[in-house]
Amino acid sequence: MVLKKKRYFAAFFTVKFQKEDDKKVNTLLLVSIALLAGLLMTRLFKPLRLPSVTAYLIAGVFVGPYCLGRLGINGVGFNNEEMIKGLQLVSEVALGFIAFSIGNEFRVEDLKKTGKQALIVGIVQALAATLLVDLALFALHLIMPDKLTLPQLITLGAIATATAPAATLMVVRQYKAKGPLTKLLLPIVALDDAVGLVIFAVSFGIAKTLVEGSVDMFSIIVNPLIEIVLSLSLGAIMGWVLTQLEKLFNSNTNRLNLTIGIVLITSSLSMLEFRLGPVHIQFSSLLVCMMLGTVFCNICPLSHDLMGAADKWTSPIFALFFVISGAELELKVFTDWAVIVIGVVYIIFRSLGKYTGSFISAKSTNCTPEICKYLGITLLPQAGVALGMCATAMALGEQGHLIRNITLFAVLIYELIGPLLTRQALAAAGEIHPMTDEVKNRRQHKLNEAQKKDK
Repeated sequence: MVLKKKRYFAAFFTVKFQKEDDKKVNTLLLVSIALLAGLLMTRLFKPLRLPSVTAYLIAGVFVGPYCLGRLGINGVGFNNEEMIKGLQLVSEVALGFIAFSIGNEFRVEDLKKTGKQALIVGIVQALAATLLVDLALFALHLIMPDKLTLPQLITLGAIATATAPAATLMVVRQYKAKGPLTKLLLPIVALDDAVGLVIFAVSFGIAKTLVEGSVDMFSIIVNPLIEIVLSLSLGAIMGWVLTQLEKLFNSNTNRLNLTIGIVLITSSLSMLEFRLGPVHIQFSSLLVCMMLGTVFCNICPLSHDLMGAADKWTSPIFALFFVISGAELELKVFTDWAVIVIGVVYIIFRSLGKYTGSFISAKSTNCTPEICKYLGITLLPQAGVALGMCATAMALGEQGHLIRNITLFAVLIYELIGPLLTRQALAAAGEIHPMTDEVKNRRQHKLNEAQKKDK
């Protein structure tokens, strides 16, 4: 009898360990498939000259739950949302490094030239997007009050402020865009997060008051301000720590490893969340890591080289991030006609708000004609920050589901066409230059040399 029990427990633990191993293998296989699918899709879409971001997102949709995932074959695609959530860590790491890279654009010498313009344009374009979306959706509310309520339209207006820094940064990097528009664009995208947090907190607080009938001033005013201050403070402290620790190493390899480690630690610290009485203490990971990069690039003399090395290291992580983002896009939102109608209105008037707001503010701050004309187009992509806001909006109960679906609908459209429009705007502004004959000849010469060695 004792021997049978021992055999039973041995068999139980063997099966358990096998299941754990299968889970690890399945995760590794999904990561591999996602990365390869994204890279192969860039080759497939190369004749169309689409940005790599768009190709990655389409690859994500292809391997996601609505395409290959529907086959239900393990290891072929993402069969369900749980599989996608299993790779959420990759997205968190990627966002940390994206924000860290954007922080590099806040060098003091550059801010002296563009700081005032970036601040004014960043605030005005966000407010314009919110105002136009609110007005348009209010008119739609009068037409179909049973489909769209006041709390929903107010919250959607606030979500309209958010811009996707990841897609914008990837397009700038891929095409090596340089010029006045690019220099102004990246700080504005970073500022957009802080401005959006404040606008969303106030608007969502009003929406919650309309639903629950009680006013919570801490949620409307105090909590968002505390979140911004604490996020910037944590990022500044970690930036100073990184700079001091860099002095302990002479090897660039060790310095790069240290930089990567500090960014990972900072990203994990920004996920902390707790309450002190009525005050909700939380951080914005984008603001924290952005401030980390800002402080580091301004006080560390080696920051430029280390930032460049870190960018090369993070390339596959960024590719995975966009493939996973594509897999997360929910195509089922197209089945509800109300979502489509409200979503189309939201997209049109948010785009108008971003464009007119940036055009008017850029013109008033004496920006060049190219910046006035094309800046608004580069601010259209929308993703991670907006999805975070709509997750918060789920606190509205049943009314939160429509907000989520419309945001998902808008993100799907913006993420697929936004990077393409950004590339075209930067090219039209003269900040993306085609490859010169000299560079083409040099690359062809290297390829020929490599082929000779193989023979």
